[in-house]
Amino acid sequence: MLQQEKTSQTGRADRVSVHYDHVRAVFDILNGEREADLLLRNLSVLDVHSETVYQGSILVYNERIIALNPDESIVRVREVFDGEGLYAIPGLIDAHLHFDAQLAHPAAFGEAIVPSGTTTIFAETLDFASAAGDEAVAAAEALFKDYEKLPYRIYAFAPGKKTSVEVTDAMLKMDPVIGLGELAHLSYMTGNEDDFRKSALGRAKGGFVNSHWGVTALSDMLLNYMPAIGAHNNHDVWNEDDIEKSIRYGFQTQIKFGVGSPEVIKTMLRAIVKRRWPAENFQMCADNISVDRVLTRGHIDWVISLAVEMGLNPIQAIKMGTLYSARSFGMDHDFGSLAPGRFADIVLTDSLSKINPRYVFKGGELVAKDRKLLKPVDLDYSVMVQEPRPGLADLAPAQLDLTPIEISEDGGRAKVLLFDVYGRGHLKFAQEVWVPFVDGAVVPEVDGVTLNRISVVQRYADGTRHVVNGLFKGVSIDRGAVSTFWPAPFAYFVVVGTDSAEMCDNLKQLDAYVGGCVVTEDGQVKAALPLDIYGVMANMNLPELVDATRSIDAALEKLGNHNEGEPVVNKLLTLFISLDRFGFMV
Repeated sequence: MLQQEKTSQTGRADRVSVHYDHVRAVFDILNGEREADLLLRNLSVLDVHSETVYQGSILVYNERIIALNPDESIVRVREVFDGEGLYAIPGLIDAHLHFDAQLAHPAAFGEAIVPSGTTTIFAETLDFASAAGDEAVAAAEALFKDYEKLPYRIYAFAPGKKTSVEVTDAMLKMDPVIGLGELAHLSYMTGNEDDFRKSALGRAKGGFVNSHWGVTALSDMLLNYMPAIGAHNNHDVWNEDDIEKSIRYGFQTQIKFGVGSPEVIKTMLRAIVKRRWPAENFQMCADNISVDRVLTRGHIDWVISLAVEMGLNPIQAIKMGTLYSARSFGMDHDFGSLAPGRFADIVLTDSLSKINPRYVFKGGELVAKDRKLLKPVDLDYSVMVQEPRPGLADLAPAQLDLTPIEISEDGGRAKVLLFDVYGRGHLKFAQEVWVPFVDGAVVPEVDGVTLNRISVVQRYADGTRHVVNGLFKGVSIDRGAVSTFWPAPFAYFVVVGTDSAEMCDNLKQLDAYVGGCVVTEDGQVKAALPLDIYGVMANMNLPELVDATRSIDAALEKLGNHNEGEPVVNKLLTLFISLDRFGFMV
């Protein structure tokens, strides 16, 4: 015990010494007796606190802003940067992001988001941890290794679902984990003991508990539960009524714009303008988003610009993506504004109404220019690469045949399942529909439109293999097949096509990988995206990953598909969220 006390005292003394050096250095710099690191001059600085813009300069030392409009006749500085009269705004913040489910490892992901002006993310880890299974704790340590070398700040959350309590507990003790990730509303509504224990662990860690509120699934009475136990935020809003409830129940409400219909984000932004809700209630987040989408349309910069287009005041829109996000996590003393003491996370843009990140600084270091990362981080994640473990050797085409749930009395119609990639809520995601039934075979046609078939296939069967077959809206190919695999929380494939034999062969091709996506025609692989890191991430740099995802789309286009928005692989992977939520995987 005495030795522990001595060690603790030594550690405190070291910390005090570091802080002493910093406060003394700042004093000396402001008195012209020591050099600062950087002076950014000729700026139009956005002060998010007073909501004004002023012409000025910013002085940086040790990654933080230490002065606004310093007296240049006094200060000494190692580097001067001419801001060209551009607007200086705080680095942008993604308040809720499943960064482990974007297919890119942390370094490749940063290469996509940082040039868009994003300098901080608050990140879920549940899919990665679940995919790693028994190796979850060691995998998380490898994932977070050298996180401080990334060109963005990451604050992570331990899994609130899809993993054991023990994994959650271990991850809550890691850096940069700051709280508990989203809980599954379909289990906490039943009084799940693991949810109780995880919630207690999250509260003990510091109180940050993310909420997946379940407004479309729970009674008004049960909607009280999450805010009552101290859940901090809610990103599970889809329309005006959802938003009204979320802010009334006291949630920090995160407006998301990830995979899904682009009309959803517009609907939510219009509602905020229409109802004149104070912008301080809201933050911006992607939830799920592909790197390809970031590269072609943008990240938080895009949604700020869209918010202005929908009628929001530009400065309020920027504050939703900066100060209000930082403040919601109690971190506005570190970032979210351009004031002394905050990190010098700065974006220079030529407009406040349409964000165009010309220069991006993280901690006073120029990390991106004109939407290009200047120095890609060379971090090696190969230690997390796994060996394939196939499980479909005995799968037969007949298991993928579409058979009726029910046949009409006249024998001319069959009832089958219909899945929709953009469906929100059980009845929209999966519904039973009547289709023609001719000569003992299902005709895959709904309202006169021919649809592809889909099969949801368990990878590792313990006895009878679980397979769900239906029709599908979201991919439309004339021939061939495309499949994806996702290991969390259950190892399942999804395959889309027109023929059982082709679909079965396609699945066996993908089964030879750890995970990923494969397109085939007549048994030949036309495009493949391997996800070798626990089946959820590609061991590739950003250009390699983008080429691979676009090759999937190109191959499918040759087979008759016309894709808009997110890459097909990302659209298909979002299916696993609802397949799990609504009980189609066991």
